Amino acid sequence: MPFIKIWIHLIFSTKNRAHIINKDLKPVLLAHIRENSVSKNIYLDSVNCVSDHIHMLVSLKGEQCISKVTMLLKGESSFWVNNNKLSKVKFEWQDEFIAVSIGESALTKVRKYIANQEEHHKTKTFAEEYDEFIKVYGFQKLKG
Repeated sequence: MPFIKIWIHLIFSTKNRAHIINKDLKPVLLAHIRENSVSKNIYLDSVNCVSDHIHMLVSLKGEQCISKVTMLLKGESSFWVNNNKLSKVKFEWQDEFIAVSIGESALTKVRKYIANQEEHHKTKTFAEEYDEFIKVYGFQKLKG
């Protein structure tokens, strides 16, 4: 039996970074994502969101890949919100996402960062945070 522990900090926004996750939707959305991750055998350690994006800390299992796990979390949650008419507008996640590996020594810091999203975004917009992640991790922004 292989022993695998791959931690991923996963970030994605609502379509066009629309501010559609309101105070009523947030708790039920987060609870549903947690339940869905259990049913899909995805280990979701931490999750939190603000009005236009979400952060997750996921541990991948041997047979899982980042794009498939992300697709399962994004697709099912947006379907669920729309199917249950929990948003006044069509709920969609942006196609792109950020996924970065996290070492064991950084887990506490990342968990705290995810838990404190509301406080963090009182001083920094998601656009600023996104640009910071792109720069820190050396990603190249897509044009167009």
